[in-house]
Amino acid sequence: MTTFLLLYCLLWLLVLAGSAGALATRRGAPAPGPLPVPLPRVSILLAARNEAAALPRCLASLRALRYPPELLEILLGDDGSTDGTAAVAEAAMWGFAGHFEVVPIADALGTARGKANVLAHLARRATTDYFFVTDADIHLPPTWITALLAHAAPGVGTVTGITAVRGPRLFDRLQGLDWLLSLGLIQVVSAGGRPVTAMGNNMLVTRAAYQATGGYEALPFSVTEDYALFRAVLARGYGFRHVFSAEARADSLPMPSWRALLRQRHRWLRGVQALPLRLRLELLVYSSFWPALGALVWAGAPGLALALGGGRVAVQGALAAVCYRRAGLRLRPWLLPLFEGYTLALTLGMGYVRLFGGAVVWKGRRYD
Repeated sequence: MTTFLLLYCLLWLLVLAGSAGALATRRGAPAPGPLPVPLPRVSILLAARNEAAALPRCLASLRALRYPPELLEILLGDDGSTDGTAAVAEAAMWGFAGHFEVVPIADALGTARGKANVLAHLARRATTDYFFVTDADIHLPPTWITALLAHAAPGVGTVTGITAVRGPRLFDRLQGLDWLLSLGLIQVVSAGGRPVTAMGNNMLVTRAAYQATGGYEALPFSVTEDYALFRAVLARGYGFRHVFSAEARADSLPMPSWRALLRQRHRWLRGVQALPLRLRLELLVYSSFWPALGALVWAGAPGLALALGGGRVAVQGALAAVCYRRAGLRLRPWLLPLFEGYTLALTLGMGYVRLFGGAVVWKGRRYD
């Protein structure tokens, strides 16, 4: 028993170290291609429901994009907001040289609901061949359009950037470390040719790929609409790219509380359930390191468990350092031991939510 647990933990550490090495050397990372000449018009699709507080930050970053404004079509779908979202958006975009439009969302298209329904409406209204999708709580870099567009090669249906969670509190920083570690592992797996998912707050999908799926109105409804579209695009024979770079990094506002964080992860669990079995098993193995250490303590080897736990912090720290450097950010090393407590608390919380969470509640709506 002890030997098996030791071998498992060592294998876990070796895989994580290999991931750090692969990400550091960019093995398998897609190389950007030349931008189209002339530069194309592009559409930015933004779903908003009661986002008056977050929108000015997001829209200011869109106005600062280093892309000719006359080639930008920004469509904001107001999904039944009651906080003046539309008025705030109009004020923030006053005088914008490109095309900006607030689209009221009043009815459902086909099977689409929630954010998927908003995007279905906006995609129908868009007039370009490239749909850039983001969220109201996101701040985008000036290089966002060109960083993703450089990877939109023939046959590629989706291009996904990375998202960093940033905020001043300790809780915010732990969420940020969690996000970048997860996205680093996704990048390594994706570079190996195994598609995992797309990021619905930092994604490019071509019109051709989107329409090949029939659009959100034709897809089975999912509360993880980005993953549903990603899988549908792959099923139509299109390729994908994941871009892990500072130029394609979107900065997200953190969840304000543990309750909000668990609601977010509860929604994500629905998407995890749709992953291929092999990926779900790998996620299970990845999340079982600490239970394995607990079993080692129970088996009478606490010193060995402590040494392996220290090894985890060191190896995971190496992966985190690579992720932060690639994202153009600075890692605070003192977060690493605290992150283990955060991970354990989140794992326990997700176990409770998985058993007793019930329906997904998101943006004030309930999805059974």
